[in-house]
Amino acid sequence: MDWKGRRQSDNVEDERGSSPMGGGGSLGGGGIRFPGGGIGGGGLSFRTIIVLVVIFLVLRAMGVDVIGLLQQSGMLTGDSGSSYQQSDSGGGTATPANDEMKQFVSTVLADTEDTWTGIFKSMGQTYTDPKLVLFSGRFPSACGTASAATGPFYCPSDQKVYLDMAFFQQMKDQFGASGDFAQAYVIAHEVGHHVQDQLGILPKFNQARQTMSEVEANKMSVRIELQADCFAGIWGKFTQQKGILQQGDLEEALNAAQQIGDDTLQKRSQGYVVPDSFNHGTSAQRMKWFKQGFDSGKLSDCDTLNNPV
Repeated sequence: MDWKGRRQSDNVEDERGSSPMGGGGSLGGGGIRFPGGGIGGGGLSFRTIIVLVVIFLVLRAMGVDVIGLLQQSGMLTGDSGSSYQQSDSGGGTATPANDEMKQFVSTVLADTEDTWTGIFKSMGQTYTDPKLVLFSGRFPSACGTASAATGPFYCPSDQKVYLDMAFFQQMKDQFGASGDFAQAYVIAHEVGHHVQDQLGILPKFNQARQTMSEVEANKMSVRIELQADCFAGIWGKFTQQKGILQQGDLEEALNAAQQIGDDTLQKRSQGYVVPDSFNHGTSAQRMKWFKQGFDSGKLSDCDTLNNPV
């Protein structure tokens, strides 16, 4: 993917090294997270926050340097093995070491902005750009705690995509899904959820899932995720038309879709599959719908909610 030298988005919030929580974890499902449970969930209750604030104030009154203790323990630096380094200025601020990776993410995000702004304009609608938060370790979101264990996800409550770029290394090392276009596919998929949010699809799903059984909610989630894959394919189509794709890029994205299918992940982790627990789609489904969006470039061909998947 010939991405260098292209416009970079101003909507990237780089919180690497300033994450107020330590931690880490293994590859999770990612996708969408809603506050208060369902797909994702988590976070601290209001009562818990009040208790923590009281403890903090009491310790401060006793002369205990709480911030200093947390920094020494790594809880305020997000010290989970992600790539960042402390500044030599003595100010204690963290400076990302992989700036080129941030430039890549910012460029891909900018390209999705251009693509979806144009598509929405053609429909007589206005596209609102999402924010993308880069973090390391663990970081609070409006939909609960973001961590490496959750994988990248989109939070409708604050309209932000959350990404720990250690996920890209996991894709390469653990699942054999490498390449810059494979990484771009992940970003475009999460932006696809934002597109669903803008079109009113996610709010309807969030409301409907409240009365669904777990199995029914999982089946609907699969359709939502496959549509986001198809939307990512639409972005890929417009990227191809700009002439910035290189030989093998499409294969990288399709390989990534295959490697993170529910059936493939379950076979790898436990040796068998449980279809009722699928919430993202099989490898074949994810490849099919990304390719459909890539070949068509039309929203109308991404209707996974009313067609067989």
